[in-house]
Amino acid sequence: MVTTTVEKIRELSAQLLKDKKVDMVIGFQKGSLPMSNEPVMVKRPADVDKLVWDSHCSVNLASYLTDRKEKIGVIAKGCDTRNIATHIIENKISREQLTIIGVPCSGMIDRRKVMNAVGFEIKELIEESDRVIAKGDDAEKRFNKAEILQENCAVCSHPNPVLFDELVSDPVEVKEGIDRYADVREIEAMETDAKWAYFEDLLSNCIRCYACRNACPLCYCPTCFVDESEPQWVGKSSDAVDTRTFHFLRAYHCAGRCTDCGSCERVCPMGIKMRAFTRKLEKDCLESFNWQAGLNIEQRPPLDSFNPADPDQFVK
Repeated sequence: MVTTTVEKIRELSAQLLKDKKVDMVIGFQKGSLPMSNEPVMVKRPADVDKLVWDSHCSVNLASYLTDRKEKIGVIAKGCDTRNIATHIIENKISREQLTIIGVPCSGMIDRRKVMNAVGFEIKELIEESDRVIAKGDDAEKRFNKAEILQENCAVCSHPNPVLFDELVSDPVEVKEGIDRYADVREIEAMETDAKWAYFEDLLSNCIRCYACRNACPLCYCPTCFVDESEPQWVGKSSDAVDTRTFHFLRAYHCAGRCTDCGSCERVCPMGIKMRAFTRKLEKDCLESFNWQAGLNIEQRPPLDSFNPADPDQFVK
């Protein structure tokens, strides 16, 4: 009998809790609405049946590890494990505290794409390999999964966990020939005025709710610079300069650390494509330092260390 991914996750989680190797397992449970699985902390073997896994487990669970003291089991896909590696590098949690249950990931479904494509209330979403069926009371619509993937998943180069103690299934095939930065190069090629207009339009709908910051697994500062009052770095209104300052500085704080997990875009109520900032910096780190975040817990990020061989003369 073939053991499914969900069965394996539950089996491993129950064993870890029974053996008291962990105090809790952080994973996913069904949400109250379709396509909305939510994080859950399971602390008893009897509760592991709550745990689920499908293409709606988008939340980056690394966000729930910051500064915790317990022994923790965590269910993690590729981008999650890369953020976990960054947390370990930055001393936000120790490797010895963690038992990482790695899940090879074939991509997460973009809830907004599905909802915008159907003309009815979705009551159920059924996955059948590469096909997805959205069902309402008296209607249904079929999709190829590739059509409704989150944009970061469509260009993901590390779908398999890079750091794990247990792997629940065989690694998925890594997509070949994907140009991750085609859109970034298009922006880079713009004239100055066109580039300015592009970013003005990109941020024009921002309401400064800070959902992107709150969802980002890298934004764990006790006090964010936007909340500082002495000195006050940005105002509290929706002034365009303050809005730009927030997005630019937040992106730079993620430089060399971002794994393109898509959390920021996924939670934005205004649908702002803010990965345009972080992916530009990701591209620069790859080209200048041959660096991709979270692949190695033994090596610090390029902007967190000094190397005389760094490409700019001013550092010497």
